[in-house]
Amino acid sequence: MKRMASAPATNEPAAAPTARSVIVRFAAGTLVAIAIAVVGGYFVLRAVAIDEAKRQTRDRVKEEAQLVEGAVSDGLLQGRGRAVRKVDDVVVARVLSDSIVRVKIWSPRGRVLYSDEPAEIGGRYALGDEEQQLLRNGGADVEVTDLSRPENALDRQQGRLLEAYTRIRTPSGKLLLFEIYQRFGSVTADARRLLGALAPPILGAIGLILLIQVPLFWSLMRRLQVSHEQREGLLANAVTSSRRERRRVASYLHDGPVQELAGLAFSLAPVADDAASRGAEREATVVRTVIDRLRGTVRDLRALLVDLHPPTLASAGLDAALRDLVSPLSARGTNVELRVDGDERLDPDTQALVYRVAQEAVRNVIGYADASNVSVEVGVVDSTACLLVADDGRGFGPETREQRRAEGHLGLSLVEELAQQAGGSLDVDSSKGAGTRVRLEVPLR
Repeated sequence: MKRMASAPATNEPAAAPTARSVIVRFAAGTLVAIAIAVVGGYFVLRAVAIDEAKRQTRDRVKEEAQLVEGAVSDGLLQGRGRAVRKVDDVVVARVLSDSIVRVKIWSPRGRVLYSDEPAEIGGRYALGDEEQQLLRNGGADVEVTDLSRPENALDRQQGRLLEAYTRIRTPSGKLLLFEIYQRFGSVTADARRLLGALAPPILGAIGLILLIQVPLFWSLMRRLQVSHEQREGLLANAVTSSRRERRRVASYLHDGPVQELAGLAFSLAPVADDAASRGAEREATVVRTVIDRLRGTVRDLRALLVDLHPPTLASAGLDAALRDLVSPLSARGTNVELRVDGDERLDPDTQALVYRVAQEAVRNVIGYADASNVSVEVGVVDSTACLLVADDGRGFGPETREQRRAEGHLGLSLVEELAQQAGGSLDVDSSKGAGTRVRLEVPLR
């Protein structure tokens, strides 16, 4: 089946948003945004702090290298004890701290000439390309220590470390590699201190913005709510006025033109009989033709009265009104199945909408479908009123629907709008040769 038309599938009537609910959602979204900003800000600041710590460590290793360089002698190259102790005195007294936990001096060939951990002195390890390049070109470099390397076996107990190195010279001009190891925890501590310093003003600014925005949002939502209520009131008044006007027009037609035309047709009957008795058959035929047309017009007007204001719907209920509605189909020999259940739960407006949609669907069946079987079902599922009108007629394609709309046949479009205004949905499914299904769903009030 091809879907030919559908109203928005909303099963609840439009409700005015409350200022409280909007502000609660706004506040919840703001708190989530603040949490994301805090967590993301922490990692961003931590990365910034790490970069800053690396820069400071790079500067610091140069400063410490100049300090230690003054205590380095050529005897350190031969591993002389006096030369080692002289360097150790400076390192222990002026370099080692809570953050700097290890100091090493390397020869260009990768031998440890000095370490504040004596067990490491004399060890030989291959220097990397970066260290070799630094020895040649100078400068300083910083990196996270790879504690899995053999030369760092005795450093693992210190936890995660950040190492920095630069070159120094002996009095004779020999190049050596000076290296310090800094606790990585001191870097994260800097990040936490930076976050702790920036968080209060940032959160305070966000809180101030929130406090300023909440009254504005409250005022805006109150205006929207009032506007929504006014619009709903106008719509309700329009529907009520339309229903009142339909009753007024129906009453006028019934008491005025219908009665006059019926009386006129009745008064012309003796004229036709008199003409026939006088042998004026031509005049009698003309008068009888006029009488037939008047009676046809009266029938059409009475059908229009039912369309405008079905009397059985107001007096006998939806079930009786629908039976009257499908009676022309039964009179034509169409097999009609009508099932109405739960109509007592429908308010008058919903009953009127159900009848109006069923009326339009049955009218299309009579005028276009050429159906053998028609079913009309009304029921209540949960808190939704449902109407289904189905036939096995010829059906129609999209182009037929568009063509009829262009010709001014707007019945289905109008009832779709009525369904939308009631907060319901209307689906029209049809395809050529497969019949048509019109389904209305509207929430109970």
